[in-house]
Amino acid sequence: MNDFAAMAGLVSVPEPGRALAANVLAFGRLLRRAGVPVGPAEGLAAMAALALVDIGDRRQVHAALRGVMVHRREHFEVFDQAFLLFWRDPEGGRNAAAMALMEGAKDPAKPPPASRRIAEALAPQQRPNPPAEPPEERPPVEMTMTVSERERLQAMDFEAMSAAEIAAAKAEIRKLVLPLDARPTRRFRPDPQGPSIDLRATIRASLRQGGEMLTLERRRRVERPPPLVALCDISGSMARYAQVLLHFLHAVTNERDRVHSFLFGTRLTNVTRQLRARDAEVAFEMVSHIVPDWSGGTRIGESLELFNRQWSRRVLGQGAVVLLITDGLDREGAKGLAEATDRLRRSCRRLIWLNPLLRFSGFEPRSQGIRAMLPHVDEFRPVHNLASLRELVATLSGAPPQPRRMAA
Repeated sequence: MNDFAAMAGLVSVPEPGRALAANVLAFGRLLRRAGVPVGPAEGLAAMAALALVDIGDRRQVHAALRGVMVHRREHFEVFDQAFLLFWRDPEGGRNAAAMALMEGAKDPAKPPPASRRIAEALAPQQRPNPPAEPPEERPPVEMTMTVSERERLQAMDFEAMSAAEIAAAKAEIRKLVLPLDARPTRRFRPDPQGPSIDLRATIRASLRQGGEMLTLERRRRVERPPPLVALCDISGSMARYAQVLLHFLHAVTNERDRVHSFLFGTRLTNVTRQLRARDAEVAFEMVSHIVPDWSGGTRIGESLELFNRQWSRRVLGQGAVVLLITDGLDREGAKGLAEATDRLRRSCRRLIWLNPLLRFSGFEPRSQGIRAMLPHVDEFRPVHNLASLRELVATLSGAPPQPRRMAA
């Protein structure tokens, strides 16, 4: 008999086989805690796969287990990190991952993708000790005027959030759904109930009937949601907000098609392909490798001009909606900023400027960059907390309002 039968509980096997089956079960529980969907079927298939490969060859074991326990491409990185830490030395791997995740560690090397998730899954589940004595009777707490934690989180500024509150905000952002109103395109599709007659299809159908037009073929214009293009500022003054807004862009990119994301500081970087990765940690790890100017200076005019010259014709077709996320503080002043913003506005159907400075009630457009951009945008909205993001989603889901322009 083999370990597969032992795992199923059919027969008894020697002690080494039991140890292997127990390790496979523990490895499956680790993957499940890390977010990989692994159940009993995958565990049984893993034992059957190990019986067909050389158990002494690490590469064969890795390929066999990943082939039967992982079913989606975005979980490969999580599996690889879990395999590396678990099958080498579970205790040593736990300590190494914990050291790599400590804040202020001296080692400048960043942990690989999914290491934080695996470290949390490897951490022992601590159970609170039962009280030695029965708790004393506590006075009742008045809950009339208190505000729930969820409501407080909705109104809290991203810049004032702690690490735990940032994590909770990111979880709320992943739940946002961004439906855009469908727009008619230039393409048509066959539809028996369509409003217009398809002359070409009618003639082709008549050829099959000896040239007699017995029926009229009809068609309907195809409707699709417009493309969504995001231009996000990652300069030093926007770094805290950009970190959270990237989770919003990642969620939107994985929720719908035709979403294009660009980051700019001193240069413009297209991160659309990187944000399409399903796993958020893997996506942001790839973004960090190709964005060299995070938390640096800001050259809004040059970045918008480069976007207009290289990308506008590729991504701004079919009534695209553009989200310009920046505080408008340009290191170069207003040089070329008005012209670049005006061209961007004329290339899209709707230009929405999201500025975290609008969170202040007494905001006035005093900087040269803000005064140059304001006359050329359709909407000027704040983006500093979860409530503002929900208002943005509601705005994009409805019909576009009349352009609101503030006096420069």
